[in-house]
Amino acid sequence: MKRFFIIILPVILPLFSWAQSIEFVSPVNIPIVLNGNFGELRGGHFHAGIDIKTFSKKGLPVSVIEAGFVSRVAVSPGGYGKALYVNHPNGYTSVYAHLDAFTPEIEKWVRDAQYRHKSFKVNLFPQKEQFRLKKGERVGFSGNSGSSAGPHLHFEIRKTETEHPVNPLLLNYRITDTRKPVTENLFVYPLSDEGHVEGEFSKKRFNLVFYDGAYRLKGKNCIEGYGRLGFGVDAIDYLDGSWSKCGIYKLELIIDGETAFSFVLDELDYSTMRSMNSHIDYEAYKRNDIQVHKTFVEPGNKLAIYNNRRFARGYDFSDNKLHEVKIVMWDVSGNASEVIFNVQGKKRPSPENEIKNTFRFDENNRFENDEVKLFIQQGALFSNIDFVYDKEPGNMNTFSPLYTIHNEYTPLNKPLSISLKATHVPKTLLPKALIARFDATDSTYSPAGGKHEDGWITARSLNFGVFCIVADTVPPAIKPLSIKRKTELIEKDRIRFRIKDDLSGIKSYTGSIDNEWVLFEYDPKNDMVTYRFDEILRKGKKHLLHFEVSDNKGNISDYNARFYY
Repeated sequence: MKRFFIIILPVILPLFSWAQSIEFVSPVNIPIVLNGNFGELRGGHFHAGIDIKTFSKKGLPVSVIEAGFVSRVAVSPGGYGKALYVNHPNGYTSVYAHLDAFTPEIEKWVRDAQYRHKSFKVNLFPQKEQFRLKKGERVGFSGNSGSSAGPHLHFEIRKTETEHPVNPLLLNYRITDTRKPVTENLFVYPLSDEGHVEGEFSKKRFNLVFYDGAYRLKGKNCIEGYGRLGFGVDAIDYLDGSWSKCGIYKLELIIDGETAFSFVLDELDYSTMRSMNSHIDYEAYKRNDIQVHKTFVEPGNKLAIYNNRRFARGYDFSDNKLHEVKIVMWDVSGNASEVIFNVQGKKRPSPENEIKNTFRFDENNRFENDEVKLFIQQGALFSNIDFVYDKEPGNMNTFSPLYTIHNEYTPLNKPLSISLKATHVPKTLLPKALIARFDATDSTYSPAGGKHEDGWITARSLNFGVFCIVADTVPPAIKPLSIKRKTELIEKDRIRFRIKDDLSGIKSYTGSIDNEWVLFEYDPKNDMVTYRFDEILRKGKKHLLHFEVSDNKGNISDYNARFYY
């Protein structure tokens, strides 16, 4: 049995002093190599655990790291897929996600619940004594379920009382890491009305090169700036023996030898996770797929990762002096890299004030005309914005103009409500009408949904963008993969379909054999549903199969077959 002992790094000793007396075992019986680490920047959230490589294999044994009991078992088409939660006496919960299967006893209990509820998706809470586990006892097998992009084990440790994930890489997994964090770009942001960078009143990007033991500005050593400025770096980390991009653990901004700002990723809170979109440069992520850690905090950012917030709103360079700026980036193994540059305070005239429609982050905000109604609740914005609205003609696929509601590069913490006048929607199509976001780069539509009431279609969206009204009259597509000509079974132990809907999205599906409900597992990333033969399907007879799929606008497709098994 592989064991690892918790090693406490000096910077987090007060938070994790409990760990010095706890011994865990590894969740896998292979050397631990990571695809991803705790706090890594992901789409819309920080990564809350570690991703352990299984080297493209499914079915590797997964064991519980400490004695305890199964407190929750969840199965979902997306997210963590098949996931198991174990509470331990020391006040911590371990989580094992994207599993291919649970152990036979747990698997049968889950399957019985799925048949009882007639649902693939279940969220189950067994009795405390139902599944007692010893340290190192098997709980399941690694897989690729849910939103996993490839076979691996997602592993977390949470505080049981708060369900806050803590950084498992504070534990000694015997993962060799001698490599320092790396970065390629420095971003500088004007944060006050008179703030500017190199004469520009918008953010500016600088390339970095590594020499003399630090990252420095390419081709220069000084930036001219004025007013309150913030900084950002696209820092990532690599572990020895792997080219998987991982996240940094800690960052510190030092100006003229004094710490101005810092954050550390040792604990996260799911309730504030969307603030990650405020922590990063959201525009750089959306436009260029660059994830930048910012050294300033927007007022609506509720993350608790910031230790030193003295200059969380930016540092004031209005004194016309030369300042030395240093950004230090650490990984959890204590390897550190530095970005070093100078800022020379230098003022230039501010541009004339424009008339702006300012939406405040700490108030409810409304915009309304004859065709659009918009409501953004207090706390939905991370900071004040100068709201932008525009309108242009629709196209042959829309039943309204195209309405620009601010811009897609501004993140939202809570959904906005948008209503569009359904003037141009034929009455027969009103039940099929919905609001969609339009992407002009590839002329695609992503559904926001919505219902018709009193001449308006109303929906909620977690994104700004270009909105319009469309109608979904096309039922989902069903493609059989296991049956030919609706009579010939060509797979010996399962029945599979590909299901897809091009607009409003799959809402539900159901399958039956001989008029009895059967469990089809749904894998949306591959548009696949699968029924694995069980006792419902009796051998030696002809069977009637019925499969039905509906989308979010009530369009239904079905498939019927008679096959012998």
